Amino acid sequence: MMARWLGSMLLAGSAVAYSLAGYFTRLIPLDAVTLLFWRGLFAGCFILIVVGLRYRGRSWPMIRAMGWPGLGIAVMGSLASYLYLSSLRQTTVADVAVISATLPFVTAALAWLMLREKEGGGVLVASLAALLGVGVMAEGALGAGHLAGDALALATTVSYAAMMILIRRGRHVSMVPAVGIQCLVSAAVAAPFAHLGPVSALPLVPLALFGTCQLGLSLILLSLGMRRVGATQAALISLLDTPLAPLWVWLAFAETPPAATLLGGAIVLGAVTWSILKPQPPRAAVA
Repeated sequence: MMARWLGSMLLAGSAVAYSLAGYFTRLIPLDAVTLLFWRGLFAGCFILIVVGLRYRGRSWPMIRAMGWPGLGIAVMGSLASYLYLSSLRQTTVADVAVISATLPFVTAALAWLMLREKEGGGVLVASLAALLGVGVMAEGALGAGHLAGDALALATTVSYAAMMILIRRGRHVSMVPAVGIQCLVSAAVAAPFAHLGPVSALPLVPLALFGTCQLGLSLILLSLGMRRVGATQAALISLLDTPLAPLWVWLAFAETPPAATLLGGAIVLGAVTWSILKPQPPRAAVA
């Protein structure tokens, strides 16, 4: 029980860190692809430095011990980042938010198929409540004419769910190096399309904080938390970033969110909190 509680707290911390993306995006006056490049570069270097300091001479054997799940994590995580950016270009933020809120259900299906891991009914009920909350936040804004973008958003959700399943599958070894490699791969993919001007002209301190405190810290906590918590529960807790993201922008830039955002956010927070306080341990078996 203590391990599950610790895992839930690590995952909640991961969601809080990840929710800072909107704040840093508003703070740094660069285009999205350039932001992705620098964020991935700083995050990847930060994570691998943490791994090197933590494990020192054991770093390379630990990386080898990840095996194919580690490679899959790097591929799926990088693919999710690319698809996410593409979906935002072809559909509305509301569409992406609502589709992303199906993550616990997609994860539950993949967890059963790949791990034979099942969650209790309470987690699924809480996931449904969180999905309802995100729908309220989006004010029913799933719109027509965005089929391609919505398909990309769904592909993003499936890719991220697959990454979480692979982290869970390899929970007997640390998968932190894999998420560090994922960040560097994402940066390499974004590099040809990014505007890389003189380094002296860039806001390097905010970019470094964006990479380390938002993405790097989030992925480290996610990797550690998923070793202790079932995949579906982890996906549900990760939805905390949806209501928290507008909160930071509100506090930092005085952008008052609409009433629907506050109501939907309260529903999501309530669903996740209830799930953490009254967990139903998964009936898990690894195929």
